[in-house]
Amino acid sequence: MEPLTWTGSLGTILDPVLYAVAAVFVIALAIQIVLGIASGGARVVTNPDGTLSSASGPYGMSTAATKWIGLALVVLVLTYIVMGAITGPAMVGIIGGMSQQLLPVWIALIVTFVVSIKFKRKLGLYGKLFDSTVGMIGFALVMFWIFAGVMAGVFDMISTHDSLTQVSGMKNKLPGTPLNGAEEGDYAWYLLGGDNLARDVFSRLFKGAWVVVQIAPLATLFAFMVGITLGLPAGYYGGRLDTILSFMANLILAFPVILLFYLLVTPEIVATGIPNYMATVLFIFPLVFLAVLLNSRFYTQPSLRTPLLIVVLGITGWIYLSLISTNGSIVSTPTYNIPGLPGAIDLFNIEAGILVVFVSVVFVNAPTVFRIVRGLALDIKTRDYVAAAQTRGEGPWYIMLLALLPTARGPLIVDICLRIGYTTIL
Repeated sequence: MEPLTWTGSLGTILDPVLYAVAAVFVIALAIQIVLGIASGGARVVTNPDGTLSSASGPYGMSTAATKWIGLALVVLVLTYIVMGAITGPAMVGIIGGMSQQLLPVWIALIVTFVVSIKFKRKLGLYGKLFDSTVGMIGFALVMFWIFAGVMAGVFDMISTHDSLTQVSGMKNKLPGTPLNGAEEGDYAWYLLGGDNLARDVFSRLFKGAWVVVQIAPLATLFAFMVGITLGLPAGYYGGRLDTILSFMANLILAFPVILLFYLLVTPEIVATGIPNYMATVLFIFPLVFLAVLLNSRFYTQPSLRTPLLIVVLGITGWIYLSLISTNGSIVSTPTYNIPGLPGAIDLFNIEAGILVVFVSVVFVNAPTVFRIVRGLALDIKTRDYVAAAQTRGEGPWYIMLLALLPTARGPLIVDICLRIGYTTIL
C-alpha cells in the first residue's frame, strides 16, 4: 500500500491555487499594514454631517482586497475539509483521513453554531459572542478541542488505533505511512505517523485532548478556590496572617515550575504518598469555601442555613472523599495504608498519573491566584461601602465574600479564562 500525501489527488488540482491565493493574501495584508501606518491607522472617516464611514482611498481598497482574498483562502481550506469528510484519504490524502475521522466534531460544531446564532439574542452574554468575528473564531477553536476530546475519550469515535498499542516497524514513521501487517478491520494508515515508541500520534493527540479537557478547567477552578479562600482573609485582615500566607506563597513561587513538576512526578516521591497528602489538603478548600459562603449568606436564617449546609456539605464531602480515595485507600504505600471510601460508595477512581498532574497544577497555580485576590482585597477593603457594611455590624466573611469578592469578579474572570490556557500548556 502506498503512503498517503497530505492532500491526495485533490491536491494536484487545488494546491497550486491555494499557494497562489495564500501568497496574494500575504502581499495584500502587508500592503494594508503599510498603508495603515502611513495613514496614521485611521480606519473610519468623519463625514460633514457627523456620521462615520469606512476609510476610502488606497487604504480602503487594500482592506477590501485583503478581506475578499482571505475569504477565498478560507473557502479553499473548507473545500479540502468538506471533500475529505466525504471521500476520505482516497481522494484528499492525510487531510481527508483526518477530516473523515473528525466528522462527528464537524457536525457538533455546525449544530452548536446554528443554534447559538439563531437564538443569540436570548442567550445573554454568551449570545453576544456571536456578534464578533474574532469571538466566533476563538469559540470555534475552543469547542473543536472540547468536542474532539469528549468524542475521543468518552465515545471513542475519532481514534484510528489504540493510543497505547505499539506496532512493530512503525517507530518514528512519517505521517501517512501504511500500517505494517494491517488485519481486516484495522485502519490502514498512521495518519500523523508513529512516535518513538511506535504508537499512533493521531489517536494519542485526541485521547490526550480528553485528559486536558478534564484537568484544565477543574484544576483551574480548584486553584481559584484555594487562592480565594486564603487571599481574601490575607488582604482583609493583613498583619501577621498576611505575612505568613504571603511568605508561603512566595516560597512556592520562588521554585521553577518545571522543577516542582519533576519533583512531584518522580516515582520515589509518588511512592511516599506526598501527592495524595497534597490532594487531601488542597481538595478540601472548595468545601471550606462553600461552608463559609453559605454560613455567611444565611447566618440570620438558621432554619434555612442548617439543612442547606448539611445537604451541600454532605454531597460535596462525598465527592471530596471520592476524589482522594483510590481503590479504597487515601494513601497506600509499601509500609502503611490510610483507608478511604469503600469501593461500593466511591463515585470514581482517578488514575495515579492523572491525580499527580492535577495536584501539581493546583499547587503551582494557587499561589498566583492568592496574590491576585490579596491585592484586590487590599484595594477594595478601603471603599466606602465596605466601611458601611462594617458599621452595620456585618461579619468579616460576609464582607469578604459578598462585598469584596463580587467587586473583584472582573479581573478574576479574565484571569481564570487565561489561566485555563496556561493550565492546558502545563
